[in-house]
Amino acid sequence: MTTHTGWNGRHLEDFTVGDRYLHALGRTVNSTDNSWFTLLTQNTAPLHFDHRYAAATPFGRPLVNSCLTLAIVTGQSVADVSQNVLANLAWDEVRLPHPVFEGDTLYSESEVLAVRPSASRPEAGVVTVRTTGRNQDGIPVITFRRTLLVYRRGHGPGTRPPVPDDRSPHGHAQR
Repeated sequence: MTTHTGWNGRHLEDFTVGDRYLHALGRTVNSTDNSWFTLLTQNTAPLHFDHRYAAATPFGRPLVNSCLTLAIVTGQSVADVSQNVLANLAWDEVRLPHPVFEGDTLYSESEVLAVRPSASRPEAGVVTVRTTGRNQDGIPVITFRRTLLVYRRGHGPGTRPPVPDDRSPHGHAQR
């Protein structure tokens, strides 16, 4: 039996300007997601959680909280962009070109815009990406630029402790 490690994300050296990542997971946003997120963040706009109120607006139904849309689309990008993040530095140019409604499914992709070593942290570098979230019909619902500090390969805290090898007499992985 062979043990395989899963995807551990990109390090600074793995990013190339112009590369595009189609993020693997889609996410359908339901009414409970929208209500809980809106109330958790103390957003009192009834457009997000009061269906009767929302029915009287030009949209005719609740809008998904735009901060939830930002959170979901950012989360979808983590495996490809920020699995090995030291810190998020900025979200810029956030645009919401089309509303997101309860029941919509979000998909996303990111393009690498810039990569450079950090001037103050030799163990990391700065990566900037443009991320686009689309609904199930392919319509862009959010775009933003995100800048983050990413560890170089061989730096950072790592993601998991060594896995014991049951074949060794003391349960430790043999080296």
